[in-house]
Amino acid sequence: MIKNFDIIIVGGGAAGFFTAINIAEKNPKLKIAILERGKEVLSKVRVSGGGRCNVTHACFEPNELVKFYPRGEKELRGPFHQFCSGDTIEWFEKHGVELKIEDDGRMFPVSNSSQTIIDCFLEATGKLGIKVLTGQSVQSIFKADNHWKIDTQDENYATEKLVLATGSNPKIWEMLQTQGHAIVSPVPSLFTFNIKDSRIKELPGVAAQVTVNVKDTKLESTGPLLITHWGMSGPAILKLSAWGARTLFDKNYQFTIYVNWLNDVDTEDAEKILKDLKQEHAKKAVSKKSPFDFPNRLWESLVLASGIEAETKWADLSKTQLQNLAAQLTKATFQVNGKSTFKEEFVTAGGIDLKEINFKTMESKLHQNLYFAGEIVNIDAITGGFNFQNAWTSGFILANNI
Repeated sequence: MIKNFDIIIVGGGAAGFFTAINIAEKNPKLKIAILERGKEVLSKVRVSGGGRCNVTHACFEPNELVKFYPRGEKELRGPFHQFCSGDTIEWFEKHGVELKIEDDGRMFPVSNSSQTIIDCFLEATGKLGIKVLTGQSVQSIFKADNHWKIDTQDENYATEKLVLATGSNPKIWEMLQTQGHAIVSPVPSLFTFNIKDSRIKELPGVAAQVTVNVKDTKLESTGPLLITHWGMSGPAILKLSAWGARTLFDKNYQFTIYVNWLNDVDTEDAEKILKDLKQEHAKKAVSKKSPFDFPNRLWESLVLASGIEAETKWADLSKTQLQNLAAQLTKATFQVNGKSTFKEEFVTAGGIDLKEINFKTMESKLHQNLYFAGEIVNIDAITGGFNFQNAWTSGFILANNI
């Protein structure tokens, strides 16, 4: 028995639900189904933002917003002019969910719970009569007589319009390749760095505002860095991993980074500052108190790494020791040896080649009535609510067009 729908959306995540709800609201007569391979829908929404769901980011200017997307910057400019962060806030408010802005620009539901977003989506799909079918793992997709046929392990479906919102799903990408679509091979994005180094071994939990560079590349990032049990994390590192996703994959995650703990002060200026401190604090022990805006424990570790003993007084510092300390502060070298996933938020760079999508409609340029929403395409962002914004924007544009 073939089950017929006007529109089938494959993927019961953020993009899939947002698309389905927007289509149904604009045309309630359409018969719509969401097919989800798992037992549960919206599972990524549940864990995102530490279970609080980082819905979007308080960046309201499309030309600024696109700068947070290592892949997709050019393509998203037009779509963001149609549906941007401000529209997201309005949409959720209309659906009974109030959002709040945190100091770093990230936006969450006022409830601080991702369950609020899940309830909002489930209530809307229920009210609009959208069928949500779980345990439906798609085995094949093909076109016959102007209809798309979708076979799952135990059901057969047919639909006039097919929306794929399956995120980073290699099986679906393979099916699309058989339909002639080019797939940019997936590599991880948003990961932390594994580093074993005596300078940071005892400092998990210590954070500082830094600039980080990857040796022999143009990759650079500024922002908070967090020292962890396995190495380094925090926005500065995550941004670097997103922008460097392909480069770092090619290096097999074995590379050298330079950390400037003084952020934008260069080595020469650092030396001058240290000379002034030597005059000012002549009788004090160098290692005792950090003269900079980062924790004492980190300062002490960098002092010892410069060959200065714990009890050495500022007045007794040699020229070489001052130079060593300036170097540790502004271009400390660390060897990265592997990566770790950032929380549960695994983001992939890769997906359907952007040249094969019409970004005015989110429709395939190769096949009529085949649409894409969310991370299935070769678009990804740094952490902070930007990947969700791409899901909402692509879903909205697609729904409008359908």
